[in-house]
Amino acid sequence: MIMATRRHMNNEINAGSMADIAFLLLIFFLVTTTISEDKGILVKLPEWSPEPPPPLPIHERNVFSVLVNANNQLLVRKKAMNIADLKKNTKIFIKNPSGDPEMSEDPTVAIISLKNDRGTKYQTYIEVYNELKSAYNELWEEAALAGYGKNFNELTNLQQKSIKDAIPLVISEAEATGYGEEN
Repeated sequence: MIMATRRHMNNEINAGSMADIAFLLLIFFLVTTTISEDKGILVKLPEWSPEPPPPLPIHERNVFSVLVNANNQLLVRKKAMNIADLKKNTKIFIKNPSGDPEMSEDPTVAIISLKNDRGTKYQTYIEVYNELKSAYNELWEEAALAGYGKNFNELTNLQQKSIKDAIPLVISEAEATGYGEEN
């Protein structure tokens, strides 16, 4: 009888620490797992103030107005334009290499005014915004190569700042108009 009892006891597995191991694994995976977040469009907004800003003297020639209407059509300075041509025309407006009196006086005073309709598709808005931002990125890259002989990302922070001071990113976004109200 004693032998039968010993055989029965040898077949048991001690599972007392299994809960501890499972708990430790759970903590390990919770600590080491990263949760990706949608970053969206990174835009630096001005600080909020209860007082209205003082009026700034803005010459019409320094404003590059971009309107995306409810039909996802692009109007730049009240003229129809394809999104594919937006980056090139934005760069020409900001830099004004030919001294055109209809273009920006200087890159430091150039303002890109973006306005869309509530009926505009989000995809179209993103495409337009990307083209405008890309125009600035290309201008910064060109200035870095011309001034320092390096790509913009290879420059020091001080050198990048000097280029961004000479060609500041100024994209002003107006509140969206009601559906189909292109004003």
